[in-house]
Amino acid sequence: MSIVSLNSVSLAYPIYSIRAASLRNTLANMAIGGKLLRDGQDVIHVKALDSITFSLEEGDRLGVMGHNGAGKTTLLKVLAGVYEPDRGLVDVKGRISSMIDIGLGLDSSLTGRDNIMNMGRMRGHSTKEILSRMPEMVEFSELGSYVDLPVKAYSAGMQARLVFAVATSLEPDVLLLDEWIGAGDASFQDRAIQRMNQILEKSRVMVVGTHNADLVQNVCNKLLILDSGSQSYFGPVDGWDFSTMTPKTKKQE
Repeated sequence: MSIVSLNSVSLAYPIYSIRAASLRNTLANMAIGGKLLRDGQDVIHVKALDSITFSLEEGDRLGVMGHNGAGKTTLLKVLAGVYEPDRGLVDVKGRISSMIDIGLGLDSSLTGRDNIMNMGRMRGHSTKEILSRMPEMVEFSELGSYVDLPVKAYSAGMQARLVFAVATSLEPDVLLLDEWIGAGDASFQDRAIQRMNQILEKSRVMVVGTHNADLVQNVCNKLLILDSGSQSYFGPVDGWDFSTMTPKTKKQE
């Protein structure tokens, strides 16, 4: 049974009226990726996702790769329910936990402990459940006494560890991650990979947007390649040649 299913999902962003834009602005916006479209009212749109179709079953670990602006973060936000697609169907079964934006859901004026409570509640967990997992989350984050200080005193790496601890400790059915691997030190990255593997031993689904080919090959079994919002490859990780960034031929396999 599919846990995550997308069927012909498309999403376009309105950018600005070309009449009010200089050539310089036009060129700058072209650099963000996606396909530029123009509607009848002379408004420029970027097609961030174009007819994305795939499904994931229990235990699947999907790596989403592509250049900056290819649509990785947009796709994760569609899966998380942050964005509603213009066309197509999105079906995600079960409880979702996301780490798309490290700062999303954090209140810098509150302590790390208070933020754990808030983020846990935002993910649909009860106060009792969060409190029962609190020691584990604090230990995994390695914040020590900093957990009782305001988050505004944290470094980016400390914030990443805090959010990751919450996102993964409360056992989601679907875990969404976006470039989290670059936010912590090497020790944190190793422990994060171990934590993901523990989650997936319980037959949950993970989707990670990343540029890190080693991460995808070490952790994922499925791969989605996006190019300017379009789906250029979806299939097994071992069906992709990371040296040439093209699908493997039968001879290569």
